[in-house]
Amino acid sequence: MKKLLAASVLVFSSMSVMAAPQPIQGGFSGPHEAAPMTQDQGGFNGPSATPVLNTIKEASHADDNAAVELTGYIISSVGKEDYMFKDQTGEIKVEIDNKDWRGITVTPTTKITIRGEVDKDWTVRTIDVDSVVLAK
Repeated sequence: MKKLLAASVLVFSSMSVMAAPQPIQGGFSGPHEAAPMTQDQGGFNGPSATPVLNTIKEASHADDNAAVELTGYIISSVGKEDYMFKDQTGEIKVEIDNKDWRGITVTPTTKITIRGEVDKDWTVRTIDVDSVVLAK
């Protein structure tokens, strides 16, 4: 009986050592040259396998969910989150959620770039905007 008790104590005590959390290895440790990334930064910036439409004329004939990156001006508000957007090829209605402004305030003379996708209904196409940035 003593041997069984001693073996049980030995097994249970070794299990607690094996179950102890090990320190996580890897990663970077040292000075940071760049500012830490915020929630509004980061991601991939480069070519895409899917073509990105760059004019309202192209977007007005595009399929649903086609990616767009349009540069132009918001010329008027037509609803709570709906606006008319204009570039050199035409005008189109865009929907910009409050969170997608990211603190930018624009006027009809502020040149911006919007990124998003085409929202195709039966007879109308609009742009569902994901981000708004000041144009370069």
